[in-house]
Amino acid sequence: MSNSSYGILGLFLGFLTGVIWLLLSILNIVTGFFALLGLGSLGTILNILIALVGFLVFIVFGLLIFKKVWHYYFKM
Repeated sequence: MSNSSYGILGLFLGFLTGVIWLLLSILNIVTGFFALLGLGSLGTILNILIALVGFLVFIVFGLLIFKKVWHYYFKM
């Protein structure tokens, strides 16, 4: 593997991590876990923060993947 393939793999893993955190938060799995720990309303706030971070990671890594693929296929 060349260095560029490691770059796209890292970007994809970051994108996938963002998707997983976002899904765990939206499906209330994280909230259930925090309720199990007895955090109450703090768990809800943490769930919102996790959803926000997951969404931002999803957007940022998605744009970076798009930019890398665009540059690879449409070199000028």
